[in-house]
Amino acid sequence: MKDILLFNDKTTIDLESGSMLDDIKILSATKQDMLAAWNKFTDFNLKSVQIKNTDGVPVGHYENLVLENETSVIRSDGSILTSFRLREKSDVELLKEQIETMKEQQEVQDGAIADLGEAVSGLAEGSAV
Repeated sequence: MKDILLFNDKTTIDLESGSMLDDIKILSATKQDMLAAWNKFTDFNLKSVQIKNTDGVPVGHYENLVLENETSVIRSDGSILTSFRLREKSDVELLKEQIETMKEQQEVQDGAIADLGEAVSGLAEGSAV
């Protein structure tokens, strides 16, 4: 049994021994398997990541990660060993995300206020007649 990487969406990937956050090693039988693993490293899935040992005990819990790069090597048996380099987001990156979220929320609020203004205006015009 191998250590596992548990993503935010609760899916898992088996890790090769000696994996660390900045060098997550995954062995894939085919290129398609490697791409399927790579596709798991999304912004959503990297919001919360756990590494569990062979006994299923969490040995690391990380939040707000970024995939910096990956390196794949095709082995003599045709399998592919991929190293994914992860890091925690910087304070600046987290702040930018918060600002973007606030902008989106403000746009929704502005639209709701405009709709309310139109409705009140329509009611006021209707009652004046």
